[in-house]
Amino acid sequence: MIRKGMKLYSILFGACPKCHQESMYVEKNPYKLSSTIKINDNCSHCGTKYRMEPSFFYGSMYVSYGLGVAFAVTTFVICYDIFELSPMSSFIAIIITLIVLFPVMMRLSRNIWINLFMKYDKSLAQKSKAK
Repeated sequence: MIRKGMKLYSILFGACPKCHQESMYVEKNPYKLSSTIKINDNCSHCGTKYRMEPSFFYGSMYVSYGLGVAFAVTTFVICYDIFELSPMSSFIAIIITLIVLFPVMMRLSRNIWINLFMKYDKSLAQKSKAK
């Protein structure tokens, strides 16, 4: 069970990495493409600054590459080994999967990246509940 206080909660739901009380993103839906990567400046509950330095999230491109490879390999194994599709059909399925999951991968990579540098602070979460 994934619950507040776990890094995985912040990564999967895009919650503030320090208090887990609100979404880091302006729009919760990653498929609203005009605002997929628009991020709040600060957490309204604990005041955590999401952009620690200019271009901070450029590092998430490395994470995004790894996620893309993981999704592509998984798609290939499912298509080629389980459904026994041809290599060309499997390749097309990989392309479709990566296009469809692109907004989700962008957000996941940002969430993973920021959670590498920040950790959950129970006192901030409790302080924000008291407000």
